[in-house]
Amino acid sequence: MMRISELQAKDVVNVEDGKRLGTIGDMEIDLDSGLIRSIVIPGQGRFFGMVGSTQDYVIPWNQIVKIGTDVILVDLRPPHETGYYLPPQSGKRGTGGY
Repeated sequence: MMRISELQAKDVVNVEDGKRLGTIGDMEIDLDSGLIRSIVIPGQGRFFGMVGSTQDYVIPWNQIVKIGTDVILVDLRPPHETGYYLPPQSGKRGTGGY
């Protein structure tokens, strides 16, 4: 079992290019099932969600490759390259076809 606070403390890294994206700032949760739909990484330059205009990374849960002790590995290749199923549009723009 893992707590949300433990997930938020881990660095998120894209496996395609090794880029560190940041840490989890928010999550989208399906209230009917209780499952996490996606994680949200605040864009560079944002401070408590108020300062800066860089777009957030919205990463669908199915693009998480591995959750390790210190890092969360994600695959941000375009969906047509990964073959991943994409959930219906959430109204947000980001990675994974959102």
